[in-house]
Amino acid sequence: MIAAPPAIVELYIPVLLGLGLLILLVAWLPLVLKEWPLSLPIVCVGIGAGLFSIPRFQPFAIHPIETPFMVEKAAELIVLVSLMGAGLKIARPLSWWGWRPCWRMLGIAMPLTIVALTLLGAGLLGVGLSTALLLAASLAPTDPVLASDVQIEKPGSDSDDEARFTLTSEAGLNDALAFPFVHLAIAAAAGGWTWVTMGWWVLDDVVFRLAVGAIAGVAGGWLLGWIVYRLPGETRLSRTGDGFVALGATLVIYALTELAHGYGFLAVFIAGLMLNRAAATDVFNDRLHDFADETERLLMMVMLVMFGGMLSAGGLLALVRWSDVVFALIAVFLVRPLVGWISLAGLRRSPLERGAIAFFGIRGLGSVFYFAYGINHGQFDQPTRLWGAIALVILISILLHGTTVTPVMRRLDRQREVDA
Repeated sequence: MIAAPPAIVELYIPVLLGLGLLILLVAWLPLVLKEWPLSLPIVCVGIGAGLFSIPRFQPFAIHPIETPFMVEKAAELIVLVSLMGAGLKIARPLSWWGWRPCWRMLGIAMPLTIVALTLLGAGLLGVGLSTALLLAASLAPTDPVLASDVQIEKPGSDSDDEARFTLTSEAGLNDALAFPFVHLAIAAAAGGWTWVTMGWWVLDDVVFRLAVGAIAGVAGGWLLGWIVYRLPGETRLSRTGDGFVALGATLVIYALTELAHGYGFLAVFIAGLMLNRAAATDVFNDRLHDFADETERLLMMVMLVMFGGMLSAGGLLALVRWSDVVFALIAVFLVRPLVGWISLAGLRRSPLERGAIAFFGIRGLGSVFYFAYGINHGQFDQPTRLWGAIALVILISILLHGTTVTPVMRRLDRQREVDA
């Protein structure tokens, strides 16, 4: 008979107590914080940093440097659930004209952000070009998890204004579109910046994988929509009323797309859009979204508490240098707002809307996933040191955007009411 370690036996009940309290906080805190310039992520990170500062709990903190695979997979799961939820929220038909702000953020803002952060990382942090590109690609996409406060609230919501729609659709699509640049960094780190490397990257990581992801998302979303809403009589899946169908659909579509060598993130988001369009007025669509949203918030809570532990007991803040501080401040306060504002130039939107879209380029758990994925699949210089820079950017983003989201979005709502 193998006995459990004494530390685990001793802390089992306290951990259950803490987990139960955190779950209750996830449900209760949004009601309390609704009137305050705070957000649930700020509270979760603070709890994690404080909890894992206690010597008894320090051995249970996640160390991304020692366990990058665990960090990658944990962040991957929450991003997946968040992408399905984002797709289920959007009722606006996909079109070139109706999605113009989103296309601009994807086609202009994200590439400019990657270029700017790559040059900044190489020049300021003193790392190689491929490592700087990995850092930039990890920080370029708007996080679909932590950006939920600036997104459409739920399917058919009255808050489907241009700012919320753009931030929701951008967060849903730019995770997949950042992946080719992560793969380019991995390929360049292994084979150098040669024409062969670039050519293979374009054919495989850009054209083929994006095409497979898009096709799998459309086909998988259509098939699921038919099974859920169109099967005859008692056999249609919507009659179960089980919201966990959203989680099953997410995992199946993602896994099949990855097995087909496509981008599963793209497929999951598109499948969410297709499911929404299959029966947008069906109450089961709301049930699917609500389950995905609740699951996302629970996973987010756990991951952010662990992220707080990474900052304290995990030693990430101890890795931060002054050059990392400068890099993080420029990335959050200058690069994203500036390229976002430039990308939206010429659109007939108010300065407040353009400013909100440009400013709320929230960095979070998606960045953790991409950086962990990169160092798990490639050879990069100073990956340990760059964990500090990644963590600092995320922490600043959580604090800055978490304290400003409530007043800014309220002002947007007031402006919309006046314009109406």
